Amino acid sequence: MNLYQLAELSVGKHYYWKIADFEIHGQVLLMSWFVITMIMFLTLSFSLSDLKRIPVAKSAQNFAEYVTEFIVDLAKTQVGIHDYKEWVPFLGTIFLFIFVSNWSGALIPWKIIELPSGELAAPTNDINTTVALALLTSISYFYAGLKKKGISYFGRYVQPVAFLLPINVLEDFTKPLSLSFRLFGNILADELVVAVLVSLVPLFIPIPLMLLGLFTSAIQALVFSTLTGAYIGESVEDHH
Repeated sequence: MNLYQLAELSVGKHYYWKIADFEIHGQVLLMSWFVITMIMFLTLSFSLSDLKRIPVAKSAQNFAEYVTEFIVDLAKTQVGIHDYKEWVPFLGTIFLFIFVSNWSGALIPWKIIELPSGELAAPTNDINTTVALALLTSISYFYAGLKKKGISYFGRYVQPVAFLLPINVLEDFTKPLSLSFRLFGNILADELVVAVLVSLVPLFIPIPLMLLGLFTSAIQALVFSTLTGAYIGESVEDHH
């Protein structure tokens, strides 16, 4: 299996756009644009509402501030008290994109939308999306380390002893692999289990499992963003 065939790895009937001799993942692009639009709409709705110095309980502003504080605390805990501020937007974007993507697949019955070929599904239900997010994570922690430490950042590969160099290098390859396949596998498995149960038993029987799927979808977004912050924090921390 060559690299091109590996990139084509997918499960289900995905929706493609045919442009010249190339096939583009229309499902991923359409659903990603949908998720981004939803996030932008909610963000603008919260920011353009009647803001108050002390928000009313259970208001949109109160919810938005809660989410913001949650992301700031996540960045502060994982990246470190001295370097977290510049990474709050990145970690917030990663968390919100994965969270809304996962819930869009769990809450919206995309399969009832008939297409000429293929079907729609959550962006994180496609290995290409999760690999792209994992590669962004890898780029971010390399950038963080090089920005703070310069060329001396690569000294971590021979820490604590030089003969660990191959293992430390291999670790940088396994991080994006584990991130991408963990997210992809969990979201795909959840959707497949619900689809099978709906086809085998009455409609209301799978509802508890669907609620559990919403919980696990949120946990996957938290795990991915937490590990991303931890990798960045590991890159910028000072070794003595």
